[in-house]
Amino acid sequence: MPTRHDLTLLLLISACACAPVLAPSAWAEPLRPVSAHTAKRVELPMLPGLARGAQVAKPVPADGYAGSEACATCHEDKATSLASTQHGRAGNPRTPAATQGCESCHGPGKAHAEAGGGIGVGGIVNPSKLLPQRASETCTSCHDRGTHALWSGSQHDQRNVGCVTCHSVHAPKGERQIKAASQMELCGTCHKNIVNRQHRFTHMPVREGKVECTSCHNPHGSANVKLLRVGTTVDDSCTSCHSEKRGPHLWEHAPVANACVTCHNPHGSNNERLLEAKLPYLCQRCHVTSRHPPTVYDGFVMRNSQNANKIISRGCVNCHQQIHGSNAPSGQFFLR
Repeated sequence: MPTRHDLTLLLLISACACAPVLAPSAWAEPLRPVSAHTAKRVELPMLPGLARGAQVAKPVPADGYAGSEACATCHEDKATSLASTQHGRAGNPRTPAATQGCESCHGPGKAHAEAGGGIGVGGIVNPSKLLPQRASETCTSCHDRGTHALWSGSQHDQRNVGCVTCHSVHAPKGERQIKAASQMELCGTCHKNIVNRQHRFTHMPVREGKVECTSCHNPHGSANVKLLRVGTTVDDSCTSCHSEKRGPHLWEHAPVANACVTCHNPHGSNNERLLEAKLPYLCQRCHVTSRHPPTVYDGFVMRNSQNANKIISRGCVNCHQQIHGSNAPSGQFFLR
């Protein structure tokens, strides 16, 4: 059995054997002043095939491909417009310009170029002439991550609204290459009733440019209803901003627990706070039993009853202020 002396000797031999390997390492250099370190230039490794100051090399056309330069001989305007968009940035390896250029979306064009061009000649593909779902297959071959991950089977996809319905690669007018100057204008081409609500007395600040349609909705697909961006219910989406209304509460208000849109119209209303109806008539849609609180306060009641104070100012909310829920032990009537 080895003794303590034998083990010590083995450790010394191992250290001596490793010394020639460790000694020449960079960290073994003597300490230097900080100024010496800052003055020392650090050479970062370059990507293979790139010299310092050189531009990104153009992709070599594969078999059956003619190359973007061949496309530009006839479609110079399309090539110029592509270069000014995100798709024309060759520095991003996921863009068409970094792969096969124009032919990344339009298919191999060698046969098309050799035949002298022409619509449909040589098997060339024009996504804008295809069915929306067929054209979207071309786009989703790259745009399949993040906000685009749930596109397949989404509400827009099911209704034959494709990528080229809203986006233009060569002639965009707004950000994210949309076909209109703003999202409200683009979405309004189909959702006219929603856009009209933006012109009511109270509305979401879309007209003022503080929010836009995609602040709440994800048009490319969502796990929530109505293509809402956050959560799985309407309340989850609303409370992502209005966190002070988030429960759980000791005393829940039934319409609030059901959905915020029971009482509010998020796109616009002629009543304060985006309410669906004017107070107290909003509350009386549910509270329909006799006497206080649900008595309909018509002109006769206002002139001949002391309950007329319930129709002025904020109506029922003059007293019942905690209508989104109360945590007071005696708050079942949501009083202030």
